[in-house]
Amino acid sequence: MYFPRLAAILLAFSLALSAESLSVAKLVQFLESSATFIQQGKMTDKELAGYLARVKMTERLEDRTLEDLQGRIKLGPKTLEALKHLRDESATLAAGEPLAAPAKPKPIPPPSSVEQAAILDDVREYALNYSRDLPDFICTQVTRRYNAPPPGTKAGGPAGSDPHWYSQDTLQIRLSFFQQKEQYQVVLINSQLVNQDYSKVGGAKSFGEFGSMMQQIFEPATQTFFEWDHWGTLRGQRVMAFQYHVRLDHSKYQLVVDDHLRITAAYHGLVEVDPKSHAVLRITAEAEAIPSEFPVKEAKDVLDYDYTELSGQRFLLPLKAQVLMKGSEVWSRLDEEFRVYRKYSAESDIKFDTEPIAPLPDDKTKETPATPPATPPPAAKKTGQ
Repeated sequence: MYFPRLAAILLAFSLALSAESLSVAKLVQFLESSATFIQQGKMTDKELAGYLARVKMTERLEDRTLEDLQGRIKLGPKTLEALKHLRDESATLAAGEPLAAPAKPKPIPPPSSVEQAAILDDVREYALNYSRDLPDFICTQVTRRYNAPPPGTKAGGPAGSDPHWYSQDTLQIRLSFFQQKEQYQVVLINSQLVNQDYSKVGGAKSFGEFGSMMQQIFEPATQTFFEWDHWGTLRGQRVMAFQYHVRLDHSKYQLVVDDHLRITAAYHGLVEVDPKSHAVLRITAEAEAIPSEFPVKEAKDVLDYDYTELSGQRFLLPLKAQVLMKGSEVWSRLDEEFRVYRKYSAESDIKFDTEPIAPLPDDKTKETPATPPATPPPAAKKTGQ
């Protein structure tokens, strides 16, 4: 395929390189620009090496500069060979000025303590009214359940290694949200039609994704302690993350084993918030100080919300949850997805629930570091949510 604009750029580079000698700084600048074209498949290693063959250095190109380039730019073998030739040819030249290290972007400053307090007030109001403001709806919940032998045991491999997860089963559940109450009916188990109450199904289960976890954290009686944690990026948008802690005497976080062993645990985690609307986009919760005699030694939940259109309006609704429980004999993991949201009707066609659904891509729930904005973020303000 022919790229006219690219050809013009390469011609300009070629003429510049053949018409003048380059300093080390100019050479580095040229290589950084060329790396983008190589990554996009618009220039080859051979072509770049051919341009470098016409370069004459005005300063000594040193090994440490080449090492730095290799650490920052992916250099092809032919390009690297051409650069080493330039290094050898320029060995008798005087060294140039040391190259300045690329400036690291300044981290985004956190909101002030006053702004944080105002933001958390908004988030609390949002969380406490979340379930009340939702319309009645039906969705399909897909729960993929996995087990693994604990790393460090005979079957689990070396201590500290990644667990070897194997599939236990896949449940497809018809989840109804009517008059602020949830009802779960299992319609498929491993693609086989069933009609069973979710609470009656054996094995690991999770409930409360539609607002109860969020509400418990922000309920004033819980007396949750909040503290700023970091800026991040989730599903392409910037988020504010606050860490929180709930003491045991105010906790409703329960762990249940075999439907009869039950404890309440203190817990902590992160609440990730939309900086503009102050709506909750992600909650993590991790149990702490679990009694040593209890079968579950560690437990962690991650719940993601995303915007979904329902009844002609956009709502933040659960997208995906993961529950991880570690025992001394087995680890369990639940990957839950919430799909195919539609308006509630007692006579809704169940065909939506009986068609197998493919897993969500990982990038839907992967957080990345926040990149500094071109201009400072606006000061926090009350949104009236």
